Amino acid sequence: MPTEIDLIMENVWKNTCGSWQNCTETTIKSFLAQCQENNIDPQYCMSWIEGHRSQIPDWTVVSKVSLDWVNQHTSTGSPISFTEKDLH
Repeated sequence: MPTEIDLIMENVWKNTCGSWQNCTETTIKSFLAQCQENNIDPQYCMSWIEGHRSQIPDWTVVSKVSLDWVNQHTSTGSPISFTEKDLH
Protein backbone atom coordinates (compact mmCIF):
# COMPACT_ATOMS: atom_id res chain seq x y z
CA MET A 1 0.00 0.00 0.00
CA PRO A 2 1.47 3.40 -0.99
CA THR A 3 2.53 5.79 1.75
CA GLU A 4 1.35 9.40 1.91
CA ILE A 5 4.73 10.46 0.52
CA ASP A 6 4.32 8.07 -2.40
CA LEU A 7 0.87 9.47 -3.16
CA ILE A 8 2.15 13.06 -3.11
CA MET A 9 5.13 12.12 -5.29
CA GLU A 10 2.89 10.33 -7.79
CA ASN A 11 0.56 13.33 -7.89
CA VAL A 12 3.52 15.64 -8.56
CA TRP A 13 4.62 13.21 -11.28
CA LYS A 14 1.21 13.37 -12.96
CA ASN A 15 1.26 17.18 -12.85
CA THR A 16 4.81 17.63 -14.15
CA CYS A 17 5.52 14.69 -16.45
CA GLY A 18 2.19 12.99 -16.95
CA SER A 19 3.70 9.84 -18.42
CA TRP A 20 7.03 8.03 -18.64
CA GLN A 21 7.20 8.87 -22.35
CA ASN A 22 6.92 12.57 -21.46
CA CYS A 23 9.81 12.41 -18.99
CA THR A 24 12.32 14.85 -20.49
CA GLU A 25 15.18 17.06 -19.32
CA THR A 26 12.69 19.84 -18.58
CA THR A 27 9.92 17.84 -16.94
CA ILE A 28 12.30 15.91 -14.70
CA LYS A 29 13.73 19.16 -13.29
CA SER A 30 10.23 20.42 -12.59
CA PHE A 31 9.32 17.11 -10.94
CA LEU A 32 12.36 17.13 -8.66
CA ALA A 33 11.86 20.80 -7.73
CA GLN A 34 8.21 20.21 -6.81
CA CYS A 35 9.11 17.10 -4.81
CA GLN A 36 11.61 19.16 -2.85
CA GLU A 37 9.00 21.90 -2.32
CA ASN A 38 6.73 19.20 -0.87
CA ASN A 39 9.54 18.11 1.49
CA ILE A 40 10.14 14.84 -0.33
CA ASP A 41 13.79 13.85 -0.67
CA PRO A 42 14.72 14.27 -4.36
CA GLN A 43 16.99 11.22 -4.10
CA TYR A 44 13.98 9.14 -3.05
CA CYS A 45 12.13 10.48 -6.09
CA MET A 46 15.10 9.66 -8.32
CA SER A 47 15.10 6.07 -7.07
CA TRP A 48 11.44 5.76 -7.92
CA ILE A 49 12.03 7.14 -11.42
CA GLU A 50 15.03 4.89 -11.96
CA GLY A 51 12.79 1.90 -11.35
CA HIS A 52 10.93 2.91 -14.52
CA ARG A 53 13.97 3.75 -16.66
CA SER A 54 13.08 1.20 -19.33
CA GLN A 55 9.92 3.22 -20.06
CA ILE A 56 11.71 6.58 -20.39
CA PRO A 57 12.72 7.31 -24.01
CA ASP A 58 16.01 9.19 -23.44
CA TRP A 59 16.95 7.70 -20.06
CA THR A 60 20.69 8.44 -20.32
CA VAL A 61 20.13 12.19 -20.73
CA VAL A 62 17.25 12.32 -18.23
CA SER A 63 19.33 10.41 -15.69
CA LYS A 64 22.31 12.77 -16.05
CA VAL A 65 20.11 15.86 -15.80
CA SER A 66 18.42 14.50 -12.68
CA LEU A 67 21.69 13.57 -11.01
CA ASP A 68 23.11 17.02 -11.77
CA TRP A 69 19.95 18.63 -10.37
CA VAL A 70 20.11 16.58 -7.16
CA ASN A 71 23.80 17.42 -6.72
CA GLN A 72 23.12 21.14 -7.19
CA HIS A 73 20.07 21.31 -4.94
CA THR A 74 21.03 19.10 -2.04
CA SER A 75 24.03 19.21 0.24
CA THR A 76 26.70 17.13 -1.53
CA GLY A 77 23.98 15.03 -3.12
CA SER A 78 22.64 14.08 0.31
CA PRO A 79 19.32 15.08 1.80
CA ILE A 80 19.52 18.32 3.75
CA SER A 81 18.32 17.89 7.29
CA PHE A 82 18.46 19.95 10.42
CA THR A 83 17.76 19.01 13.98
CA GLU A 84 16.41 21.35 16.61
CA LYS A 85 19.87 21.27 18.18
CA ASP A 86 21.38 22.74 14.98
CA LEU A 87 19.13 25.77 15.27
CA HIS A 88 20.37 26.80 18.74
